Amino acid sequence: MVIPIKDERDNLQPLTNQLTKALGSLEPSHEAPFEILYVDDGSTDGSSVLLDEIRRQTPEVRVLHFDRNYGQTAAFAAGFRHAQGELIATLDGDLQYDPADISLLLPLIKDYDLVCGRRRQRLDTLIRRLSSRLAYLARNVVLRDGIHDSGCSLKIFRRPVVERIPLFRNMHRFFPALARMHGFSVTEVPVQHFPRAHGRSKYGIGNRLFAGLYDLLAVRWMQTRCFHYTIVNEPIDPSDAPPK
Repeated sequence: MVIPIKDERDNLQPLTNQLTKALGSLEPSHEAPFEILYVDDGSTDGSSVLLDEIRRQTPEVRVLHFDRNYGQTAAFAAGFRHAQGELIATLDGDLQYDPADISLLLPLIKDYDLVCGRRRQRLDTLIRRLSSRLAYLARNVVLRDGIHDSGCSLKIFRRPVVERIPLFRNMHRFFPALARMHGFSVTEVPVQHFPRAHGRSKYGIGNRLFAGLYDLLAVRWMQTRCFHYTIVNEPIDPSDAPPK
């Protein structure tokens, strides 16, 4: 489980409790142990100290600390690189999702490379809902990725997906489109969504809508330049070559 954290001190302990309960119930035999990998993206509210305390108290928790704020995509990239499992789930640290909903996504990962949550009813501010709606309309016209809620952070990836998709600043908004661009299969599952109880949102019109539209053009450019090829013959190992 990879979770970027930026100033979410009041959410960390409740989130950890929910995660250990939900993930522990998925693997009662511990034949496939889980990990919770928090990536501290330059927090300044005391989250860094609390994360280390939680790590000492919770064996399943690991923590990566950035030296400053680099952004959510950088946090995901670092988490993907250091995650140890073949299946990698993602989640925000704001308690707006129920970790128990991972059980809704997990069965579909047998048939898909990326399973995305889709918020049934968004309980955000009007500005966030409006900016996300406009971004969805633009993304659907330009990218045609067929995803209704690309911004839902609850996702499960197969490892080859995170190893293949290109990651640049703000690319976390386009995980489904980037996965499909490289030939991976993607689907959506309805999940719950809750209002934020603690802390403040890191996104608004300026860095969600306008920046997202700018990045949309970059992803579209990548789509038009991405290439696929199929090898129809296997190269011969020199040791297997017939004698001359």
